[in-house]
Amino acid sequence: MKQRLVPVVPMSHTAHIRSHRKPRRTAQTTMAMRAGVAGGVLSTLAVAGASGSANAAEPVTQTLELPTLTADLAAQVAQSAEATQQAAANYQLRAERDAAAEEAAKEAKADLAEAKKKAEAKKKAAEEARKAAAERATRDAERTTLTATAATATTATTVSAPAGGSVATVIGFLKAQVGDAYVMGASGPNAWDCSSLVQAAFKQVGVDLPRVSQDQSMAGTDVSLSNLQVGDILYWGGKGSAYHVGVYIGGGQYLDAANPSKGVVIQDLSGYPASGAVRVL
Repeated sequence: MKQRLVPVVPMSHTAHIRSHRKPRRTAQTTMAMRAGVAGGVLSTLAVAGASGSANAAEPVTQTLELPTLTADLAAQVAQSAEATQQAAANYQLRAERDAAAEEAAKEAKADLAEAKKKAEAKKKAAEEARKAAAERATRDAERTTLTATAATATTATTVSAPAGGSVATVIGFLKAQVGDAYVMGASGPNAWDCSSLVQAAFKQVGVDLPRVSQDQSMAGTDVSLSNLQVGDILYWGGKGSAYHVGVYIGGGQYLDAANPSKGVVIQDLSGYPASGAVRVL
């Protein structure tokens, strides 16, 4: 029996077989992947590949999920920038408010200190005014007492020596006027010149003295400056031409209506030595 020979046809290299090779990525695909990673947004892109051989039997299709850029990216970036700007603006506003509050606190503290200072000054002025009023009331009371005493004294038209105790009355009257003003030509009760004060003091005990200092230096008996007694009248300038008078109160001191800047004061005789003295009591 003859065997039938079947011719064996060798398979061609171009026979249709399923390709197992991975499709090559093009430069465009790589760029799309990189851009999609940067945007963070994923989309699906179908990529079709063909086999390297021109005679491939069937195409190979592969689906890749690639990130792509979308229009939302620009919106997200814009929102992020706007949020950053708003945060910076809020921070600056808070900083300005804090600075303004600190400045206001400093001003309030300074105003409080100034108000306290003014209140203390006002309180001090009120206290000084109260003391001055009290001193004035005391002096007025002393004047009233001295006036009443003088009203009972015997009136004399010439210089004479009244009863004992009259020197103390003269000195008491003079000390009650300390602090009064000096006004040329004034004769009390709150303003004097030098001779009107001396005249008023001795009038309290009934001794009438001339009005002006020149004539007062001629009254009574001359006294040495080394032998002064309380109540002696001091004068400055020549006897009969004196330009100022005062009364010796003891302890090297005298009392006078000095000048407009001092008024009625007690001073040391050593600081302004007298030219001479007379005694009328």
